[in-house]
Amino acid sequence: LPIPPLSQAGRIIQNLHSVFHQMLYKSQIVSIFLISSFGMAACTPPTQVAQVTTRAEIPSTEHHNQPIEPTPSFYDEEYAEVEIGPFEDGKMWTLDNIPVDYMRDTHGVEADSAWIAKARLGALRLGSFCSASFVSEKGLVMTNHHCARDSITEVERDGESLLDNGFYAKDDSLERSVAGLYVEQLIQIDDVSEEVLNAAADVIGAGPQAEARRKRAEAIERRNNTRLAASDSTLRAEVVNLYSGGRYALYTYKKYADVRLVFAPELAVGYFGGDTDNFTYPRHTFDASFFRVWSESAPLNTPDYFRWEIDGASEGESVFVVGNPGSTSRLSTVSQLEYRRNTEYPAMLEILSDRIAVMEQYVENEAITADSFDVRNDLMTAMNMQKSYDGEYKGLLYGDVLSRTYSSEIDLRNRLAENDSLDQIYGKVWDDIKLIQKSKRASSAKAGAFYHFLNPAVSSHVLTRALYGYVYTLLRQRGAPPEQLKGIYDEGLAITSWPKALEKEIIERRIRDLSTYLGDSDPTMKRLLKGVTIEQLADSVAMYTALTDTAAFRVMLDDNYLASGDVTVVLISAIAPLYFTLDQELQALGDQEQLFVSRLAGAEFALNGDAAPPDATFTLRIADGIVSSYNQSGTIVPAFTTLEGAFELAETRSEETEWQLPERWKASSVDRSIPFNLVSTNDITGGNSGSPLLNADLEVVGLIFDGNLESLPNEFVYSDKQARAISVDSRAILALLENVYEADRIVAEIIQ
Repeated sequence: LPIPPLSQAGRIIQNLHSVFHQMLYKSQIVSIFLISSFGMAACTPPTQVAQVTTRAEIPSTEHHNQPIEPTPSFYDEEYAEVEIGPFEDGKMWTLDNIPVDYMRDTHGVEADSAWIAKARLGALRLGSFCSASFVSEKGLVMTNHHCARDSITEVERDGESLLDNGFYAKDDSLERSVAGLYVEQLIQIDDVSEEVLNAAADVIGAGPQAEARRKRAEAIERRNNTRLAASDSTLRAEVVNLYSGGRYALYTYKKYADVRLVFAPELAVGYFGGDTDNFTYPRHTFDASFFRVWSESAPLNTPDYFRWEIDGASEGESVFVVGNPGSTSRLSTVSQLEYRRNTEYPAMLEILSDRIAVMEQYVENEAITADSFDVRNDLMTAMNMQKSYDGEYKGLLYGDVLSRTYSSEIDLRNRLAENDSLDQIYGKVWDDIKLIQKSKRASSAKAGAFYHFLNPAVSSHVLTRALYGYVYTLLRQRGAPPEQLKGIYDEGLAITSWPKALEKEIIERRIRDLSTYLGDSDPTMKRLLKGVTIEQLADSVAMYTALTDTAAFRVMLDDNYLASGDVTVVLISAIAPLYFTLDQELQALGDQEQLFVSRLAGAEFALNGDAAPPDATFTLRIADGIVSSYNQSGTIVPAFTTLEGAFELAETRSEETEWQLPERWKASSVDRSIPFNLVSTNDITGGNSGSPLLNADLEVVGLIFDGNLESLPNEFVYSDKQARAISVDSRAILALLENVYEADRIVAEIIQ
């Protein structure tokens, strides 16, 4: 699951980040949350803050400078130079900058304006966490089962267990509306780079320059949203930061807010193989679900949808993924990757492993209560996150990522050195970035206490609510704008509850994190543990707080949370100042780092223009590839699996809960020779869950739902040697809908 689907709390934390940053220069008590601790854990992409330079022209000059000779004084470790491939930065093309000649020469596709418009309008963004697509003229929407899990539990009625039993609406009237769920369709893209970049032309300092660009981007959004609202309330504008601030684009979306669940299979097949199979291949998973967009009390009538190819795809065929990948880090330098490998990943994985162990034990011992609080979904998200980070970490430890990054750096530095003007502008950027990493390592000695602090899959929901209450109360006292206060208020109330017993364990571990990183002699720890043990403090908070109840939390927000007398007030009042102080320190480093990264992007622009796609930003991209097997340790891994493989696994591993098939599967007459899952070379790292896999005619041949383990290091450098995107085959979707679930009306819709 390239982007883990998070609970509602997870989808709104990023909004709070931006509110804090907007208030940074008005109040000394607020700041962006720790980007290094939460940004990596988020389902939604972290807000990109970038200092940029205008694109430099390459002066005409003779090549008189000597090539750079890397020395131990710059590179702390030795890396082998390797051949640099043509697509090191990947193939996630923006819809306004598709390489038309490359598409024609490689895939035989004429990517003209009509083809691009069809791809753009058929694709959807599902909420703030997944991709989807229209697959019928009646507004039928296809996405993954793992993208639908929160919605499935939300529409569940008393006595039902839809995750276990699945759901199918036999007619339109039985489709269930999902409160708060929406899809967005990208209508238009406009370049606003010049206006945003010029806003900081005369501003001095990394932080102020970044803030100037943020403010101008927000002003552009407000201006366009006001204009759009006057004509169509379903339209909204969003300024997107691309190429680490090298380009800004205004994306206009049409939002559909009436979305209803139509079909979802049982969790047993939607997550077949469980965590064991996650990020692996061969796979046999029916990770699919269907929603429908309604408009004016009727199914949406739309001409913008992808037709179905009932014969699927064949090996070697060109295929295309149109979706919204969350984030990648392909502009990272060697020193940045070394920091992540040596400092960030080990600490984050250690905390994740600890929290997952607690949650697994709770789910095993208190299954009914855990399901009533949706803990099982959070656990699956956390385990998915752990496996993803571990794969990226191992790619930095054992793979060729650092060698390829090193080789690309040497190549770029040598090319810059051949031009005095460019070398003077950009030549020292790698040294500057390296110095920032040293400062970050120094800060991490304490900042590690807050890793995953606001990750809703593994962190205390009580402490998250407490922090919302703390910030809301203080900002209200300082006269924050009503719209900002309302945003924090609504988001705080959207945070779900966890069982008190689970909260106690998680809070206890968070306090232990603080003790480990800060030390028992730290003033904050002395204040927290005055006269009590860590266990006693955690038990007191979990058992006596009112923040486990949404209604009680609402009352505290309406009145004055900090004056409420709740047991969490003392705890959060001790933690929050340190949290924000550390965050301000890291934010200052982050602004400086983004200044240098944007200069690096400027160097890339100066030499290569926009020939390579930008890093993923949870905005619409099209990624080309082919259906292809691959070689794994001398064994050819086939491009396709079959339904028969799922039945064989269920039989041979019948004692394991991860490999159980529903009875209706066993009783069905479905053709088991039909292709079930397939792999292709499409670039989906960083997300794309729920994206359609399309042929050259933009017809559905599959549904993206995962990548293999070999694809995880593509976060940093793209490779298609063994890395593969995994899809549910379009033929299997049809066969299962018709022969197992008797969902004839869906089948008729998508093949008409």
